Amino acid sequence: MVKYIIKRLLGMILILLATSLIIFTILYFTPGDPARTIAGATATAEDVENMRHIMGLDKSYIEQLGDFLYSTFIKFDLGDSWVYNKPVINEMMIRLPRTLFIGLSAMALNLFLGIVMGIFAATHEGKWQDSLTMGFAMVFISCPDFWVALMMILLFSATLNLLPAYGIGGIQYYIMPIICSALGGIAVNARQTRASILGVFREDYITTAKAKGQKENIIVWGHMLPNALMPIITSIGNGFAKIVAGTPVIESVFSIPGLGLYMLTAINSRDYPVVRACVLFFAFFTAISMLLVDLAYAFVDPRIRARYQTVKKKETK
Repeated sequence: MVKYIIKRLLGMILILLATSLIIFTILYFTPGDPARTIAGATATAEDVENMRHIMGLDKSYIEQLGDFLYSTFIKFDLGDSWVYNKPVINEMMIRLPRTLFIGLSAMALNLFLGIVMGIFAATHEGKWQDSLTMGFAMVFISCPDFWVALMMILLFSATLNLLPAYGIGGIQYYIMPIICSALGGIAVNARQTRASILGVFREDYITTAKAKGQKENIIVWGHMLPNALMPIITSIGNGFAKIVAGTPVIESVFSIPGLGLYMLTAINSRDYPVVRACVLFFAFFTAISMLLVDLAYAFVDPRIRARYQTVKKKETK
């Protein structure tokens, strides 16, 4: 298992290198001049040229790419923001806790509610409870995050005056962003859990447990759910990566100064060091999420653990 984790971590380095190359190339060939944008509309041609020199844009593609890769992967320096003239890593560390708090809270919410709704629908297959639950799930999936966020602001802030519409402060500022981030995941997890539970509903060991007179809760939570977890874990891993990477929309609507809004602002102002750093972080976070999903497979399924142990024994011989 340890050797497998090391291999995955080494593969993660290749993923980050490929991501760095792709995002740098895309930004390099994007039409427009970042120096002109940052210097301002009233800047002279000489001012713009000086700005290009300061930003290193007067170098060739290969030189700029080499400098970027060397600074990022050798010096572990993400550079300075062209707009704010501050180290990008410092700003990211300030904003990261807000993004992670929203993402982790939303993940916990959609994990709990999604699994409960999926089990409820599966145990009432074909009944009105099943149709109602899956109907809610379909609505959650269909509604865009930004639209839900705006509707919640109109209802809970403008009309009922219960929650703040934007900004940061106490926990009340995060309630609507967390709910908006979680709705899509709740729907996906509910549908996946329902399908997984129904997949094991008529297995022989479930029939045997029912014949022995075990309570329904024990059958569902003790027998069905553990054997239906594999597809659910995959859905959870993908949803977790999407929640954190999808925060730009939520943070933009609610004006939360997290990584998502930081990257979105940087894109609009052509602050390329910030864009590159945020994209790398999201790629790293997604790779870590997929690694945790694979480890969760081994934890849940004894067959996968046995496979790792068999490989280890062969290597020892």
